[in-house]
Amino acid sequence: MLVAIRVLALILLLFLGGLWTAAWLGRDPDEGIADAFLRRIGSFVGADMPAPSAGGVQLPQGLALGGPFSLVDQTGKPVTEADFAGRFLLVYFGFTYCPDVCPTELGTIASAIDALEDQGAQVTPMLITIDPERDTPEALADYVTRFHPRMVGLTGTPEQVAAAARAYRVYYAKAQRPEMSAYLMDHSSFIYLVGPDGRVRTLFRPETTPEAIAQSVRAHLRPV
Repeated sequence: MLVAIRVLALILLLFLGGLWTAAWLGRDPDEGIADAFLRRIGSFVGADMPAPSAGGVQLPQGLALGGPFSLVDQTGKPVTEADFAGRFLLVYFGFTYCPDVCPTELGTIASAIDALEDQGAQVTPMLITIDPERDTPEALADYVTRFHPRMVGLTGTPEQVAAAARAYRVYYAKAQRPEMSAYLMDHSSFIYLVGPDGRVRTLFRPETTPEAIAQSVRAHLRPV
């Protein structure tokens, strides 16, 4: 019996070693070794396995976030997900009139990009507004550069913004408080790591540190 267990263990180790080698040799140009390894395992079990989160929230198996969108960037140029194909994104849904949470999370994204040093060039920081009524391209252009020179701001019609929010399962709603003359926006507050294929690899809870985000993102990037 003990011999049979040892033989099975040896077979398992050889199998996993073969998968790791295949993943290393057959990974995509922008794919991390961990992603490629999990994809290989997924191909054997018939599932699309999520990448390890390493500090983020690992997505449940079968849950897909992200996908196609049609919006307008801070220069007024219409853009779709195809304009960012092949790049990693750190995406946040918020709005420029946000008094505290949005600036904090956007600052966290900027600090995480800086913490990645040379590898940070592989990642595009992005704000998608959930307040298109006020967040024009001009307003976004002034706002996003306060956080990072490469940060992209996206807006659009209310319908376009709603479609993008649905793809990422973002909650938002206008909130008019009696003591305030201007409305605010209630919204969920996650940072999304989006892979080169437009699929969300992991997401980060509010108040996740820049260091934790950088550590997680680094596991997906090519060495520099």
